[in-house]
Amino acid sequence: MLTIYGAYRSRATRTLWLADELGLAYAHVPVLQAKRLEDPLAADAPINTLSPAFLAINPMGSIPSIDDGGVILHESLAINLYLAKKQGGPMAPQDLAEEAAMMQWSLFAATEIEATALKISFASLAEQTDETKAVIEVAARSLKRPFDVLEQHLTGKTWMIGERFTVADINLAEIVRYAQAHAPLFAARPALKAWLERAQARPAFKAMWDKRLAEPATGPV
Repeated sequence: MLTIYGAYRSRATRTLWLADELGLAYAHVPVLQAKRLEDPLAADAPINTLSPAFLAINPMGSIPSIDDGGVILHESLAINLYLAKKQGGPMAPQDLAEEAAMMQWSLFAATEIEATALKISFASLAEQTDETKAVIEVAARSLKRPFDVLEQHLTGKTWMIGERFTVADINLAEIVRYAQAHAPLFAARPALKAWLERAQARPAFKAMWDKRLAEPATGPV
């Protein structure tokens, strides 16, 4: 049995979305970030990233993690690539070239987009001052080149790889959305905007997002 560890307001959304797209049976353990709790080590505290029971699964105390019948993995993008390939079917790579492309785009999103896009996400939720507006503008300028690369790649395409929805689309979309609060980035890139909207219109995304919104908010991740 697959077990997914991680709250919905975390990077676990990537794996929970994928699991539902794949129709996987799984148990969900909603591990919270310790920072969301007044005393994460209290005897009655819900399971969180400082709980000994979870640290036995992932000594780094980060979410998500999975236990897939004894295969324990961390890092959401790697988890998703593993689950998709194991399940097979249209969301998985069909050959070595597609597998390499899925890894490439996942790593591209993680290294070239995620940290900067998160600045937009956090700043957009804060009180809008000259300082927070400046953070957003600087981050938006830094995202110009990677977003232009995605716009060029997606022009004339429906999905990232093979003209079908794959794990690469989930891995990319769940990182690109961090910048979604800054509309000008997307208004200037219609192919990127349309692709993200298609991904977020999928029933499995909507179901995941409804569960995320039902969870108490402490941050945008």
